[in-house]
Amino acid sequence: MLQHTEVKQRFTRIERDIDTAAKSCRADSKLPQKFRECVMEWKQHAEKAKPIFESHDDNQMILCVDDLEKIGERAEAALEHIVDPDAKIKTSIVRANIELIDLMKKMH
Repeated sequence: MLQHTEVKQRFTRIERDIDTAAKSCRADSKLPQKFRECVMEWKQHAEKAKPIFESHDDNQMILCVDDLEKIGERAEAALEHIVDPDAKIKTSIVRANIELIDLMKKMH
C-alpha cells in the first residue's frame, strides 16, 4: 500500500490533468457534446473526491480512484472518435488515465 502523502500527491497530478482537459473542453465549442459532458463529469467527480483524499479512508480512496478510472476510460474512448483532437486535451486525458490505472494497481 502506498503512503498517504504519495496518494495525495498523485491525486493532485491527476486532478490537474483532468482540470486542464475540462478547461480545454470549455474553450473548444467544436468538440462533440457527449465528449465534453464526459470530461465535465470527470471533473465533477475529481472535485467531489478531494475531501476523501484529505482523509485517511483507504477504502473510500480506492472507490474514488475506481470511479475516476472508469470515467477516464469513457473520456479516452470518446476522444478516439474525434478527428485531430487538441494535443493538450489528448495529453491530459491520457496522462490522467495512466496515472489512475497505476495508482489503482498500487492501492490494491
